[in-house]
Amino acid sequence: MNLLLIEDDAIETMKFQRVLTKLQIPHELREAKNGEEALDLLENEPLPDLILLDLNMPRMNGIEFLKRLKEHEQIKFLPTIILTTSENREDLLECYKIGIAGYVIKPLKFEDYEARIKTVLEYWGINELVKA
Repeated sequence: MNLLLIEDDAIETMKFQRVLTKLQIPHELREAKNGEEALDLLENEPLPDLILLDLNMPRMNGIEFLKRLKEHEQIKFLPTIILTTSENREDLLECYKIGIAGYVIKPLKFEDYEARIKTVLEYWGINELVKA
């Protein structure tokens, strides 16, 4: 799978990479530190199969990124999973209104985080994906 992780926290990025390595899931991972960087990647590089998006980022937060993504005819159907610490119900509802494919809260324990990422990637690994 080709993944795009949009995350500004270097520790969270390393944690995600560690999970991928530990699970031995075949993948190509590209990273962006904010929504602006991610939009640039999506417009200039091969499209990912799945986007994993943090909400709390500088320059362009996750919700702003989602709104821009859904306005773009070529990339609006890319499945986007929110991967966040935010348990704010308003964030959750707003993301689903915009059109996300899932909302995953990052647990504190690494083992729980690993299990959630494994479940997400296994599901999307067998799902029929639409390439824009």
